[in-house]
Amino acid sequence: MTATLFITIAVFLAVLFILSLPLSRLLVQLIDGEPARSLMQMEKRLWRCSAVKPREMNKYQYGLAIIIFNLCGLVLLFTLLMTQAWLPLNPEHMPNMSWDLALNTAVSFVTNTNWQAYSGETTLSYFSQMVGLTVQNFLSAATGIAVVFAFIRAFSRHSSQTIGNAWVDLTRITLYILLPLALVLALFFVSQGVLQNVSPYIHLISLEGAQQVLPMGPVASQEAIKLLGTNGGGFFGANSSHPFENPTALSNMVQMLAIFLIPCALCMAFGRAVGDSRQGNALLWAMVLIFIVAVIVVIYAELNGPDFLTQLSLNGHSNMEGKESRFGIIASSLYAVVTTAASCGAVNAMHDSFTALGGMVPMWLMQIGEVVFGGVGSGLYGMLLFVLLTVFIAGQMIGRSPEYLGKKIEVYEIKMTALAILVTPTLVLLGTALAISTDAGRSGILNPGAHGFSEVLYAFSSAANNNGSAFAGLSVNTPFYNLMLALAMFLGRFGVILPVLAIAGSLAAKKHQPASNGTLPTHGPLFIGLLIGTILLVGALTFVPALALGPIAEHLQF
Repeated sequence: MTATLFITIAVFLAVLFILSLPLSRLLVQLIDGEPARSLMQMEKRLWRCSAVKPREMNKYQYGLAIIIFNLCGLVLLFTLLMTQAWLPLNPEHMPNMSWDLALNTAVSFVTNTNWQAYSGETTLSYFSQMVGLTVQNFLSAATGIAVVFAFIRAFSRHSSQTIGNAWVDLTRITLYILLPLALVLALFFVSQGVLQNVSPYIHLISLEGAQQVLPMGPVASQEAIKLLGTNGGGFFGANSSHPFENPTALSNMVQMLAIFLIPCALCMAFGRAVGDSRQGNALLWAMVLIFIVAVIVVIYAELNGPDFLTQLSLNGHSNMEGKESRFGIIASSLYAVVTTAASCGAVNAMHDSFTALGGMVPMWLMQIGEVVFGGVGSGLYGMLLFVLLTVFIAGQMIGRSPEYLGKKIEVYEIKMTALAILVTPTLVLLGTALAISTDAGRSGILNPGAHGFSEVLYAFSSAANNNGSAFAGLSVNTPFYNLMLALAMFLGRFGVILPVLAIAGSLAAKKHQPASNGTLPTHGPLFIGLLIGTILLVGALTFVPALALGPIAEHLQF
């Protein structure tokens, strides 16, 4: 079993790096604003038809464009969900959503969270799935990548007042990255047996003589971008454990690779864009080391479950509850770590059924900001925030002015970094405290004691960090949770994006400082260790007390 575990992790990472390398080259071209000549000719016609002048923007203009773009998407999606009963492609006559659920869902998909307080196959029409959710899967992913493009330019440019053009970045990312990759991946999923149609549901009689309904729908097209864009969610309530979404072991492995593909390529592209590949590799190494340890801990916890499993003669100590037998413990645990290390809520097993420690690790990966590969764009700019904090702490330790890639890190940058890092923990802890201290919050808790607390903590950790997965023992389709989680998702997304763009504008305007004997190298093992230590320290100081009341207390009870 140990050999199988390490071979699986090694093969997964090797294939991931091989696939990410060519993609990183294309990303660098888009960051530098130099796509292929044929694409530039097409763009000129596009800008001419849309009357857009692709001029460079400063940080305020870029941030305003991002906010306006996403608010428009929020309003349009909310309106669609409130009126879907009167729109076409609704063969099952799905009714309109309630206003609070529609608002929660609209915020969820606009913020790249894809939290679902409903079951897709019994709630949404094909039109809502395709025109509403799938479109936002593309646009929310493009938003995260556009923001990290602007952040990377801040390090590669010197004495510049601009950080790119938001409309150009959003267009190029969607047309040249997301659409082609999603098309190829969707065709692969269809070849594996994933559904792609607009047929009515099939009503039949099972072998036992019972009535059965087989849901249909355009699943493969949504599945592809949900994974590539680290959106998460699912066409079906069972998500990627459903055989119509994830039918084979090969499709399962490809889904995990798709989740990490763009975040990994962005790390490589970062190093190339700033002129030193070692910088991107250092970030990649920090992510990989945390990821490997997390996978090993979860698999160990699931293979060595509570003693009562042995007493019940249930597969020895191994905890197979909530897992698909066609994937098993290793593939299910690996998927759980991948989807929570990235800000992707796709799941192929029930996290609520993991052991206490096995479920704690995915929760903690979200709570540290999902910087272990993380979401498309958001993972890298989240990791770069920790880099700035690490450089600042190291500078204070040795009594030198902190700098990174030739840019001095001063008071303004550290204030914005602290603000961005503290936004999500504040939302998680305050939201959890409010939920367990009010009747409206406690009424949704179906499991008593430590596990019930874990379910609430997981929900707010998932929402504020824009993940979307859930401990499903919590009834969240209520006005209280729909509104509270919507607020956490919105502030967790844009409360980080705006400080990141503020830092980007400040750094881009600075002159390049040549390295000296006192400059801290930011690409070697020492810095990687300091970076990992900073991430662990922030995570420990912030969330260990809450985790002690939830999964740790539950583990000790067994």
